[in-house]
Amino acid sequence: MFKSLRLILALSLGLVALPLLSTASAGASSSPTCVVSLSPAATETLFAIGAGPQIQAVDSDSDYPTTGLPAKRIDALNPSVEAIVGLCKSTKTHPSTKPDLVIISYNADDIQQKLTGLGIKVVLQGPPATLSGAYQEINQLGQLTGHAGKAASIVTSLKSTIARDVASVPAHPTKVVTVYYELDPTYYSLASTTFVGSLLKSLGVVNIANAKSTSGDDGYPQLSAEYVVSANPKLIFLADTICCHVNEAAVAKRSGFDNVSAVVHHHVIGLNDDIASRWGPRLGILMNDLTAGVKGVLADAALWKK
Repeated sequence: MFKSLRLILALSLGLVALPLLSTASAGASSSPTCVVSLSPAATETLFAIGAGPQIQAVDSDSDYPTTGLPAKRIDALNPSVEAIVGLCKSTKTHPSTKPDLVIISYNADDIQQKLTGLGIKVVLQGPPATLSGAYQEINQLGQLTGHAGKAASIVTSLKSTIARDVASVPAHPTKVVTVYYELDPTYYSLASTTFVGSLLKSLGVVNIANAKSTSGDDGYPQLSAEYVVSANPKLIFLADTICCHVNEAAVAKRSGFDNVSAVVHHHVIGLNDDIASRWGPRLGILMNDLTAGVKGVLADAALWKK
């Protein structure tokens, strides 16, 4: 399983829609000069919209952009109130060592309540359940940091990319593209009710996890090797290539998988774990990868011979 915030967000929170704001006031009277991001997705967005210079600390999992991240790190799964409260440099324009704004995606150890009680603005941006929710969070970060225009531009670009990808998939009423999306090597997957699942659904595929998903798993069922083999998916996406070093060769070595269509015809697509688990400005890259995989299956004449 994942050993980071990624699994906590995906399984514990279930990618359900969370309130975009958990503080009394959403707006910011002036642009904050000391921001802490305890969300890798928020970190990516903040830098993309031009708020990088305002960020004084990020969580341990934030690794993008690859340059320019602050040296100060906070463990988002075990956050230190003392460290957060004292991390900002006191200046004439910012006389306090407390941050102006803290963004979280997971309320570990009631950090939200603890910081709010000390007069620090905390915004909880949980994983969105829909594309509109993702867009809303990007726009919100723009409004909070004084970069609303750039945030709106990124949202517009993402909408265009996703719409173009969906439109590029040829109609295939007689071709059933079955898909298995792997979150980790223990066969956790995602159904169409989740955020990424909805992206797959928009491409006209049949998600094999749907049949095994129940109300108790929030759209993230744990499948079995036997079930995946029996479902015989034509396409496999691996969202565990970095965390768990899974690739097509490793999948092919699993018992029974050498007969699975996706393995036989080489339609096993490795994704970047980080991009696949975040809902920020690189969302278009994930959609491009998903679309390319689906189109590759549809174009493979060997799969559709009668």
